[in-house]
Amino acid sequence: MSDTLVENREGKLIKQKNYIMNHNELWKTVLGEIEVQISRPNFLTWLKNSELVNKDEKEGIALVGLPNNFAKEWVKNRYHKIILGSLRNVDSSIKQVNYTVTSTAPQIVKKKEVPRGLELTDEKLNTISELAINPKTNLNSKYSFDTYVVGSSNELAFAAIQAIINDVGKKYNPLFIYGGVGLGKTHLLQAAGNAVIQKYENKVRVLYTTSEKFINDVVWSVRNKRMEDMKKKYRDIDMLIIDDIQFIGGKPATELEFFYTFNALYENNKQIIISSDRSPAAIPTLEERLRSRFEGGMIADVSYPDYEMRLAILKTKVQNQNVSIEDWVLEYIATKIQRNIREVEGVLNKVVFFEEYKHQKITQKKLDEIINETAQITPKNVNPQDILKTVAEFYEISQTDLTDRGRKQEVVEPRQVAMFLLRDILKLSYPHIGEKLGKRDHTTVIHACEKIGKELTHNQNLNQKLMLIKEKLFKTC
Repeated sequence: MSDTLVENREGKLIKQKNYIMNHNELWKTVLGEIEVQISRPNFLTWLKNSELVNKDEKEGIALVGLPNNFAKEWVKNRYHKIILGSLRNVDSSIKQVNYTVTSTAPQIVKKKEVPRGLELTDEKLNTISELAINPKTNLNSKYSFDTYVVGSSNELAFAAIQAIINDVGKKYNPLFIYGGVGLGKTHLLQAAGNAVIQKYENKVRVLYTTSEKFINDVVWSVRNKRMEDMKKKYRDIDMLIIDDIQFIGGKPATELEFFYTFNALYENNKQIIISSDRSPAAIPTLEERLRSRFEGGMIADVSYPDYEMRLAILKTKVQNQNVSIEDWVLEYIATKIQRNIREVEGVLNKVVFFEEYKHQKITQKKLDEIINETAQITPKNVNPQDILKTVAEFYEISQTDLTDRGRKQEVVEPRQVAMFLLRDILKLSYPHIGEKLGKRDHTTVIHACEKIGKELTHNQNLNQKLMLIKEKLFKTC
Protein backbone atom coordinates (compact mmCIF):
# COMPACT_ATOMS: atom_id res chain seq x y z
CA MET A 1 0.00 0.00 0.00
CA SER A 2 1.26 3.48 -0.83
CA ASP A 3 2.12 6.10 1.75
CA THR A 4 0.58 9.54 1.97
CA LEU A 5 1.83 12.64 3.77
CA VAL A 6 -0.45 14.08 6.42
CA GLU A 7 -0.05 16.89 8.90
CA ASN A 8 -0.04 15.82 12.54
CA ARG A 9 -1.19 17.87 15.54
CA GLU A 10 2.20 19.60 15.78
CA GLY A 11 2.05 20.69 12.13
CA LYS A 12 4.70 18.21 10.98
CA LEU A 13 4.31 16.10 7.84
CA ILE A 14 4.40 12.40 8.58
CA LYS A 15 4.05 9.29 6.46
CA GLN A 16 0.78 7.51 6.85
CA LYS A 17 -0.44 4.31 5.31
CA ASN A 18 -3.63 4.71 3.30
CA TYR A 19 -5.31 2.13 5.44
CA ILE A 20 -5.02 4.39 8.50
CA MET A 21 -8.71 5.01 7.90
CA ASN A 22 -9.17 1.32 8.53
CA HIS A 23 -12.38 -0.54 7.94
CA ASN A 24 -13.29 -0.90 11.60
CA GLU A 25 -12.93 2.79 12.44
CA LEU A 26 -14.64 3.90 9.24
CA TRP A 27 -17.58 1.60 9.89
CA LYS A 28 -17.77 2.65 13.55
CA THR A 29 -18.16 6.26 12.45
CA VAL A 30 -20.76 5.33 9.84
CA LEU A 31 -22.75 3.37 12.41
CA GLY A 32 -22.67 6.40 14.69
CA GLU A 33 -24.30 8.42 11.93
CA ILE A 34 -26.85 5.72 11.07
CA GLU A 35 -27.82 5.36 14.73
CA VAL A 36 -29.10 8.93 14.67
CA GLN A 37 -31.44 8.18 11.77
CA ILE A 38 -33.24 4.97 12.77
CA SER A 39 -34.89 3.66 15.90
CA ARG A 40 -32.69 2.19 18.62
CA PRO A 41 -34.32 -1.29 18.51
CA ASN A 42 -33.90 -1.55 14.73
CA PHE A 43 -30.31 -0.39 14.94
CA LEU A 44 -29.44 -2.94 17.61
CA THR A 45 -31.24 -5.76 15.83
CA TRP A 46 -29.98 -5.31 12.28
CA LEU A 47 -26.84 -3.15 12.25
CA LYS A 48 -25.11 -3.50 15.61
CA ASN A 49 -23.35 -6.69 14.46
CA SER A 50 -22.56 -5.58 10.93
CA GLU A 51 -19.07 -4.79 9.65
CA LEU A 52 -17.25 -3.23 6.73
CA VAL A 53 -15.59 -6.22 5.07
CA ASN A 54 -13.78 -4.44 2.25
CA LYS A 55 -13.49 -1.15 0.40
CA ASP A 56 -12.37 -1.11 -3.23
CA GLU A 57 -10.44 2.14 -3.47
CA LYS A 58 -10.29 2.07 -7.26
CA GLU A 59 -13.94 1.32 -7.94
CA GLY A 60 -15.34 3.07 -4.88
CA ILE A 61 -17.27 -0.02 -3.76
CA ALA A 62 -17.89 -0.83 -0.09
CA LEU A 63 -18.71 -4.38 0.97
CA VAL A 64 -20.82 -4.65 4.14
CA GLY A 65 -20.97 -7.93 6.05
CA LEU A 66 -24.02 -9.26 7.91
CA PRO A 67 -24.22 -12.39 10.07
CA ASN A 68 -26.76 -14.33 7.96
CA ASN A 69 -28.80 -14.22 4.76
CA PHE A 70 -31.93 -13.06 6.53
CA ALA A 71 -30.13 -10.05 8.02
CA LYS A 72 -28.41 -9.37 4.70
CA GLU A 73 -31.67 -9.20 2.73
CA TRP A 74 -33.42 -7.16 5.42
CA VAL A 75 -30.66 -4.55 5.66
CA LYS A 76 -30.26 -4.38 1.88
CA ASN A 77 -33.97 -3.78 1.32
CA ARG A 78 -34.66 -1.48 4.28
CA TYR A 79 -31.51 0.52 4.98
CA HIS A 80 -29.49 0.66 1.75
CA LYS A 81 -30.07 4.38 1.09
CA ILE A 82 -29.20 5.33 4.67
CA ILE A 83 -26.05 3.19 4.60
CA LEU A 84 -24.88 4.56 1.25
CA GLY A 85 -25.57 8.15 2.30
CA SER A 86 -23.78 7.75 5.63
CA LEU A 87 -20.77 6.09 4.01
CA ARG A 88 -20.50 8.89 1.45
CA ASN A 89 -20.73 11.49 4.21
CA VAL A 90 -17.65 10.00 5.81
CA ASP A 91 -15.82 8.90 2.63
CA SER A 92 -16.93 10.69 -0.54
CA SER A 93 -15.00 8.23 -2.74
CA ILE A 94 -17.60 5.50 -2.10
CA LYS A 95 -20.07 5.18 -4.97
CA GLN A 96 -21.65 1.80 -4.36
CA VAL A 97 -22.48 -0.58 -1.49
CA ASN A 98 -22.73 -4.35 -1.78
CA TYR A 99 -23.70 -6.84 0.92
CA THR A 100 -22.41 -10.26 1.92
CA VAL A 101 -22.73 -12.84 4.68
CA THR A 102 -19.61 -13.10 6.80
CA SER A 103 -18.86 -15.73 9.40
CA THR A 104 -16.80 -13.27 11.45
CA ALA A 105 -19.86 -11.26 12.45
CA PRO A 106 -21.69 -12.54 15.55
CA GLN A 107 -24.66 -14.71 14.68
CA ILE A 108 -27.91 -13.01 15.65
CA VAL A 109 -30.53 -15.65 14.92
CA LYS A 110 -30.27 -18.70 12.73
CA LYS A 111 -33.54 -18.39 10.92
CA LYS A 112 -33.97 -22.10 10.14
CA GLU A 113 -33.39 -23.13 13.74
CA VAL A 114 -35.60 -20.48 15.33
CA PRO A 115 -39.17 -20.20 14.05
CA ARG A 116 -40.85 -16.89 14.47
CA GLY A 117 -42.62 -17.56 17.76
CA LEU A 118 -43.17 -15.93 21.07
CA GLU A 119 -41.67 -18.48 23.43
CA LEU A 120 -37.96 -18.48 24.29
CA THR A 121 -36.76 -22.05 24.87
CA ASP A 122 -33.22 -23.05 25.88
CA GLU A 123 -32.67 -24.37 22.38
CA LYS A 124 -33.49 -20.99 20.90
CA LEU A 125 -31.33 -19.13 23.38
CA ASN A 126 -28.35 -21.26 22.34
CA THR A 127 -28.65 -19.82 18.81
CA ILE A 128 -27.97 -16.31 20.07
CA SER A 129 -24.40 -15.36 20.83
CA GLU A 130 -22.35 -12.34 21.84
CA LEU A 131 -25.33 -10.00 21.85
CA ALA A 132 -25.51 -7.04 24.19
CA ILE A 133 -29.27 -7.60 24.27
CA ASN A 134 -30.55 -10.07 26.85
CA PRO A 135 -32.93 -12.35 24.88
CA LYS A 136 -35.14 -12.96 27.91
CA THR A 137 -35.66 -9.30 28.82
CA ASN A 138 -34.82 -7.51 25.52
CA LEU A 139 -32.67 -5.15 27.60
CA ASN A 140 -29.35 -3.88 26.30
CA SER A 141 -26.62 -4.01 28.93
CA LYS A 142 -24.94 -0.89 27.54
CA TYR A 143 -27.70 1.27 29.05
CA SER A 144 -26.97 2.12 32.65
CA PHE A 145 -27.27 5.07 35.00
CA ASP A 146 -23.48 5.37 35.02
CA THR A 147 -23.70 7.02 31.59
CA TYR A 148 -27.04 8.80 32.07
CA VAL A 149 -26.78 12.53 32.67
CA VAL A 150 -29.48 14.08 34.87
CA GLY A 151 -30.51 17.71 34.56
CA SER A 152 -33.53 19.97 34.90
CA SER A 153 -35.05 18.57 31.71
CA ASN A 154 -35.30 14.98 32.97
CA GLU A 155 -34.97 15.11 36.76
CA LEU A 156 -38.66 14.37 37.44
CA ALA A 157 -38.66 11.27 35.21
CA PHE A 158 -35.34 10.15 36.72
CA ALA A 159 -36.58 10.60 40.29
CA ALA A 160 -39.74 8.61 39.54
CA ILE A 161 -37.65 5.79 38.06
CA GLN A 162 -35.42 5.68 41.14
CA ALA A 163 -38.45 5.45 43.40
CA ILE A 164 -39.80 2.55 41.33
CA ILE A 165 -36.49 0.68 41.46
CA ASN A 166 -36.59 0.83 45.26
CA ASP A 167 -40.21 -0.29 45.50
CA VAL A 168 -41.28 -2.10 42.32
CA GLY A 169 -45.02 -2.13 41.65
CA LYS A 170 -45.95 0.02 44.63
CA LYS A 171 -44.99 3.54 43.57
CA TYR A 172 -45.95 5.48 40.45
CA ASN A 173 -47.80 2.69 38.71
CA PRO A 174 -48.10 3.14 35.82
CA LEU A 175 -45.30 5.57 35.08
CA PHE A 176 -45.80 7.38 31.78
CA ILE A 177 -42.74 9.22 30.44
CA TYR A 178 -43.07 11.39 27.36
CA GLY A 179 -40.80 13.64 25.35
CA GLY A 180 -39.51 14.33 21.85
CA VAL A 181 -37.29 12.16 19.69
CA GLY A 182 -33.68 11.70 20.79
CA LEU A 183 -34.02 13.02 24.35
CA GLY A 184 -32.87 9.86 26.13
CA LYS A 185 -36.18 8.15 27.00
CA THR A 186 -35.02 4.73 25.78
CA HIS A 187 -31.77 5.04 27.74
CA LEU A 188 -33.71 5.88 30.91
CA LEU A 189 -36.19 3.02 30.47
CA GLN A 190 -33.58 0.38 29.71
CA ALA A 191 -31.28 1.58 32.48
CA ALA A 192 -34.24 1.18 34.85
CA GLY A 193 -34.78 -2.40 33.72
CA ASN A 194 -31.11 -3.27 34.06
CA ALA A 195 -30.95 -1.67 37.51
CA VAL A 196 -33.96 -3.70 38.73
CA ILE A 197 -32.42 -6.95 37.48
CA GLN A 198 -29.13 -6.15 39.22
CA LYS A 199 -30.70 -4.95 42.47
CA TYR A 200 -33.02 -7.94 42.86
CA GLU A 201 -30.59 -10.46 41.35
CA ASN A 202 -32.98 -11.57 38.58
CA LYS A 203 -35.76 -12.33 41.07
CA VAL A 204 -37.90 -9.57 39.53
CA ARG A 205 -38.89 -10.60 36.00
CA VAL A 206 -38.49 -7.67 33.59
CA LEU A 207 -39.55 -7.42 29.95
CA TYR A 208 -38.70 -4.48 27.71
CA THR A 209 -40.43 -4.13 24.35
CA THR A 210 -41.45 -1.56 21.78
CA SER A 211 -44.98 -0.93 20.60
CA GLU A 212 -43.85 -2.09 17.16
CA LYS A 213 -42.79 -5.45 18.60
CA PHE A 214 -46.01 -5.69 20.62
CA ILE A 215 -48.07 -5.05 17.47
CA ASN A 216 -46.12 -7.70 15.55
CA ASP A 217 -46.65 -10.21 18.36
CA VAL A 218 -50.39 -9.56 18.36
CA VAL A 219 -50.59 -10.03 14.59
CA TRP A 220 -48.50 -13.21 14.72
CA SER A 221 -50.53 -14.64 17.60
CA VAL A 222 -53.88 -13.98 15.93
CA ARG A 223 -52.72 -15.39 12.62
CA ASN A 224 -51.28 -18.53 14.20
CA LYS A 225 -53.95 -18.95 16.90
CA ARG A 226 -51.35 -18.61 19.67
CA MET A 227 -52.89 -15.93 21.88
CA GLU A 228 -52.22 -17.98 25.01
CA ASP A 229 -48.48 -17.73 24.25
CA MET A 230 -48.90 -13.99 23.84
CA LYS A 231 -50.65 -13.70 27.22
CA LYS A 232 -48.03 -15.79 28.98
CA LYS A 233 -45.17 -13.75 27.54
CA TYR A 234 -46.56 -10.35 28.52
CA ARG A 235 -48.44 -11.17 31.72
CA ASP A 236 -46.20 -13.67 33.49
CA ILE A 237 -43.72 -10.94 34.49
CA ASP A 238 -43.17 -8.42 37.28
CA MET A 239 -42.26 -5.35 35.24
CA LEU A 240 -43.33 -4.40 31.73
CA ILE A 241 -41.46 -1.58 30.00
CA ILE A 242 -42.93 -0.54 26.66
CA ASP A 243 -41.37 2.10 24.42
CA ASP A 244 -43.16 4.43 21.95
CA ILE A 245 -46.69 3.48 22.98
CA GLN A 246 -48.16 6.13 20.65
CA PHE A 247 -47.90 3.75 17.71
CA ILE A 248 -50.60 1.40 19.00
CA GLY A 249 -53.21 4.15 18.63
CA GLY A 250 -55.76 3.38 15.92
CA LYS A 251 -55.03 -0.38 15.92
CA PRO A 252 -58.11 -1.89 17.64
CA ALA A 253 -56.86 -5.47 18.12
CA THR A 254 -53.55 -4.28 19.56
CA GLU A 255 -55.20 -1.70 21.83
CA LEU A 256 -57.63 -4.32 23.12
CA GLU A 257 -54.86 -6.82 23.93
CA PHE A 258 -52.74 -4.13 25.57
CA PHE A 259 -55.75 -3.01 27.61
CA TYR A 260 -56.23 -6.55 28.95
CA THR A 261 -52.47 -6.95 29.53
CA PHE A 262 -52.34 -3.62 31.35
CA ASN A 263 -55.26 -4.59 33.61
CA ALA A 264 -53.84 -8.04 34.36
CA LEU A 265 -50.50 -6.58 35.44
CA TYR A 266 -51.93 -3.62 37.30
CA GLU A 267 -54.40 -5.67 39.31
CA ASN A 268 -51.55 -7.90 40.47
CA ASN A 269 -49.33 -4.96 41.51
CA LYS A 270 -46.91 -5.52 38.64
CA GLN A 271 -44.94 -2.47 37.53
CA ILE A 272 -45.74 -0.81 34.20
CA ILE A 273 -43.47 1.83 32.65
CA ILE A 274 -44.49 3.44 29.35
CA SER A 275 -42.84 5.96 27.06
CA SER A 276 -44.27 8.07 24.27
CA ASP A 277 -43.32 11.04 22.15
CA ARG A 278 -46.33 12.91 23.52
CA SER A 279 -48.59 12.98 26.56
CA PRO A 280 -51.63 10.63 26.70
CA ALA A 281 -53.98 13.55 26.01
CA ALA A 282 -52.07 14.38 22.81
CA ILE A 283 -52.43 10.92 21.21
CA PRO A 284 -55.61 11.51 19.17
CA THR A 285 -56.17 7.91 18.06
CA LEU A 286 -55.80 6.36 21.52
CA GLU A 287 -58.91 4.74 22.99
CA GLU A 288 -60.36 6.70 25.90
CA ARG A 289 -60.17 3.78 28.32
CA LEU A 290 -56.43 3.36 27.65
CA ARG A 291 -55.85 7.08 27.94
CA SER A 292 -57.64 6.99 31.28
CA ARG A 293 -55.40 4.15 32.49
CA PHE A 294 -52.26 6.03 31.50
CA GLU A 295 -53.40 9.25 33.13
CA GLY A 296 -54.27 7.38 36.34
CA GLY A 297 -50.60 6.98 37.26
CA MET A 298 -47.58 9.26 37.30
CA ILE A 299 -46.86 11.33 34.17
CA ALA A 300 -43.38 12.83 33.72
CA ASP A 301 -42.02 14.71 30.76
CA VAL A 302 -38.49 14.78 29.34
CA SER A 303 -37.88 18.11 27.65
CA TYR A 304 -35.03 19.65 25.68
CA PRO A 305 -31.77 19.64 27.68
CA ASP A 306 -30.29 23.01 28.54
CA TYR A 307 -26.77 24.05 27.52
CA GLU A 308 -25.14 22.82 30.72
CA MET A 309 -26.73 19.40 30.40
CA ARG A 310 -25.78 19.08 26.72
CA LEU A 311 -22.20 19.94 27.59
CA ALA A 312 -22.20 17.45 30.46
CA ILE A 313 -23.45 14.72 28.10
CA LEU A 314 -20.66 15.48 25.63
CA LYS A 315 -17.99 15.40 28.32
CA THR A 316 -19.35 12.11 29.64
CA LYS A 317 -19.23 10.59 26.15
CA VAL A 318 -15.66 11.79 25.61
CA GLN A 319 -14.59 10.37 28.95
CA ASN A 320 -16.22 7.00 28.23
CA GLN A 321 -14.52 6.81 24.82
CA ASN A 322 -11.18 7.76 26.38
CA VAL A 323 -10.45 10.38 23.73
CA SER A 324 -9.19 13.95 23.94
CA ILE A 325 -11.32 16.69 22.40
CA GLU A 326 -10.71 20.38 23.03
CA ASP A 327 -13.23 22.11 25.30
CA TRP A 328 -14.15 24.74 22.72
CA VAL A 329 -15.30 21.99 20.33
CA LEU A 330 -17.61 20.47 22.92
CA GLU A 331 -18.92 23.88 23.92
CA TYR A 332 -19.58 24.78 20.29
CA ILE A 333 -21.51 21.55 19.67
CA ALA A 334 -23.54 22.09 22.84
CA THR A 335 -24.39 25.61 21.70
CA LYS A 336 -25.35 24.69 18.15
CA ILE A 337 -27.43 21.56 18.74
CA GLN A 338 -30.31 22.13 21.11
CA ARG A 339 -33.05 19.63 20.28
CA ASN A 340 -31.72 16.11 19.97
CA ILE A 341 -29.22 14.15 22.09
CA ARG A 342 -28.71 11.62 19.29
CA GLU A 343 -27.63 14.44 16.99
CA VAL A 344 -25.19 15.64 19.64
CA GLU A 345 -23.70 12.14 19.80
CA GLY A 346 -23.63 11.82 16.00
CA VAL A 347 -21.62 15.04 15.64
CA LEU A 348 -19.25 13.97 18.42
CA ASN A 349 -18.63 10.61 16.70
CA LYS A 350 -17.56 12.40 13.53
CA VAL A 351 -15.33 14.80 15.42
CA VAL A 352 -13.62 11.90 17.17
CA PHE A 353 -13.11 10.21 13.81
CA PHE A 354 -11.43 13.26 12.26
CA GLU A 355 -9.34 14.05 15.32
CA GLU A 356 -8.25 10.56 16.37
CA TYR A 357 -8.22 8.49 13.20
CA LYS A 358 -7.68 10.92 10.33
CA HIS A 359 -5.31 13.06 12.42
CA GLN A 360 -7.03 16.20 11.18
CA LYS A 361 -7.30 19.02 13.66
CA ILE A 362 -10.88 20.28 13.81
CA THR A 363 -11.39 23.88 12.78
CA GLN A 364 -14.59 25.83 13.28
CA LYS A 365 -15.27 25.67 9.55
CA LYS A 366 -14.92 21.89 9.56
CA LEU A 367 -17.04 21.62 12.69
CA ASP A 368 -19.78 23.67 11.04
CA GLU A 369 -19.67 21.29 8.06
CA ILE A 370 -20.02 18.25 10.33
CA ILE A 371 -22.89 19.82 12.24
CA ASN A 372 -24.74 20.77 9.06
CA GLU A 373 -24.28 17.27 7.64
CA THR A 374 -25.32 15.44 10.78
CA ALA A 375 -27.90 17.59 12.53
CA GLN A 376 -30.86 19.39 11.06
CA ILE A 377 -30.73 22.46 13.22
CA THR A 378 -32.89 24.74 11.15
CA PRO A 379 -35.54 23.96 8.54
CA LYS A 380 -34.45 24.28 4.94
CA ASN A 381 -36.80 25.37 2.16
CA VAL A 382 -39.85 25.30 4.41
CA ASN A 383 -42.86 26.87 2.74
CA PRO A 384 -46.42 27.56 3.96
CA GLN A 385 -47.73 24.39 2.33
CA ASP A 386 -45.23 22.29 4.31
CA ILE A 387 -46.48 23.77 7.57
CA LEU A 388 -50.15 23.29 6.72
CA LYS A 389 -49.53 19.70 5.60
CA THR A 390 -47.55 18.83 8.75
CA VAL A 391 -50.12 20.38 11.10
CA ALA A 392 -52.98 18.58 9.33
CA GLU A 393 -51.18 15.23 9.50
CA PHE A 394 -50.36 15.68 13.18
CA TYR A 395 -53.98 16.43 14.14
CA GLU A 396 -55.27 13.83 11.67
CA ILE A 397 -57.47 16.23 9.76
CA SER A 398 -57.42 17.33 6.13
CA GLN A 399 -55.72 20.49 4.91
CA THR A 400 -59.12 21.58 3.64
CA ASP A 401 -60.33 21.64 7.25
CA LEU A 402 -57.64 24.20 8.04
CA THR A 403 -58.62 26.55 5.25
CA ASP A 404 -62.43 26.11 5.30
CA ARG A 405 -64.60 28.84 6.78
CA GLY A 406 -66.24 26.33 9.12
CA ARG A 407 -65.87 26.65 12.89
CA LYS A 408 -65.88 23.03 13.99
CA GLN A 409 -64.47 22.83 17.52
CA GLU A 410 -61.97 20.07 16.68
CA VAL A 411 -60.37 22.30 14.03
CA VAL A 412 -59.97 25.44 16.13
CA GLU A 413 -56.69 24.50 17.80
CA PRO A 414 -55.02 23.05 14.65
CA ARG A 415 -55.94 26.18 12.69
CA GLN A 416 -54.57 28.49 15.38
CA VAL A 417 -51.40 26.41 15.65
CA ALA A 418 -50.94 26.63 11.87
CA MET A 419 -51.30 30.41 12.02
CA PHE A 420 -48.81 30.61 14.90
CA LEU A 421 -46.22 28.49 13.08
CA LEU A 422 -46.57 30.42 9.82
CA ARG A 423 -45.78 33.55 11.80
CA ASP A 424 -43.15 32.02 14.10
CA ILE A 425 -41.14 30.09 11.47
CA LEU A 426 -41.67 31.98 8.21
CA LYS A 427 -42.34 35.44 9.68
CA LEU A 428 -45.29 35.92 7.30
CA SER A 429 -47.44 39.02 7.73
CA TYR A 430 -50.80 38.66 9.45
CA PRO A 431 -52.75 39.52 6.27
CA HIS A 432 -50.72 36.96 4.27
CA ILE A 433 -51.44 34.24 6.85
CA GLY A 434 -55.14 35.13 6.84
CA GLU A 435 -55.15 34.81 3.06
CA LYS A 436 -53.54 31.37 3.26
CA LEU A 437 -56.13 30.11 5.76
CA GLY A 438 -59.44 30.78 4.05
CA LYS A 439 -59.12 34.50 3.41
CA ARG A 440 -59.56 35.34 7.10
CA ASP A 441 -59.20 38.82 8.50
CA HIS A 442 -55.76 39.72 9.84
CA THR A 443 -57.25 40.46 13.29
CA THR A 444 -58.29 36.78 13.53
CA VAL A 445 -54.70 35.77 12.87
CA ILE A 446 -53.35 38.23 15.45
CA HIS A 447 -55.75 36.81 18.05
CA ALA A 448 -54.72 33.21 17.23
CA CYS A 449 -50.98 33.93 17.40
CA GLU A 450 -51.30 35.82 20.69
CA LYS A 451 -53.50 33.09 22.18
CA ILE A 452 -51.10 30.25 21.26
CA GLY A 453 -48.06 32.28 22.34
CA LYS A 454 -49.63 33.00 25.73
CA GLU A 455 -50.70 29.38 26.29
CA LEU A 456 -47.20 28.12 25.54
CA THR A 457 -45.96 29.80 28.72
CA HIS A 458 -48.00 27.47 30.94
CA ASN A 459 -49.58 24.70 28.82
CA GLN A 460 -47.07 21.81 28.70
CA ASN A 461 -49.40 19.72 26.56
CA LEU A 462 -49.51 22.40 23.85
CA ASN A 463 -45.74 22.86 24.13
CA GLN A 464 -45.29 19.16 23.45
CA LYS A 465 -47.56 19.27 20.41
CA LEU A 466 -45.66 22.15 18.83
CA MET A 467 -42.34 20.48 19.56
CA LEU A 468 -43.46 17.31 17.75
CA ILE A 469 -44.90 19.23 14.81
CA LYS A 470 -41.63 21.16 14.41
CA GLU A 471 -39.57 17.97 14.63
CA LYS A 472 -41.65 16.36 11.90
CA LEU A 473 -41.49 19.52 9.78
CA PHE A 474 -37.74 20.00 10.14
CA LYS A 475 -37.06 16.35 9.44
CA THR A 476 -38.99 16.27 6.15
CA CYS A 477 -37.96 19.64 4.74
